[in-house]
Amino acid sequence: MSYPKNSDTDDVHGIARDQLRAFVERIERLDEEAKALNDDRKDVYGEAKSMGFDTKILKKVIAIRRQDHDQRMEEEALLDTYLQALGMVPAAEEE
Repeated sequence: MSYPKNSDTDDVHGIARDQLRAFVERIERLDEEAKALNDDRKDVYGEAKSMGFDTKILKKVIAIRRQDHDQRMEEEALLDTYLQALGMVPAAEEE
């Protein structure tokens, strides 16, 4: 079956193809940059580890610093409540 050619089809197979290629190439460049940044991040963690820092804790510190203060306070209060309920920490004294 043959489809008739029209200007819309030409645009789809011409201009859209070029736009698609441009998007794909931009995404590929960004992926390469992201990989390079991830390699750099890995190097920094390795350097910190060689200086005696615990990288697992460093990652937690970074995650905490990214959080909104109120969100962090709410999560810490809830965590404390759960730990108290499980007997993992002493209950806070009521005044």
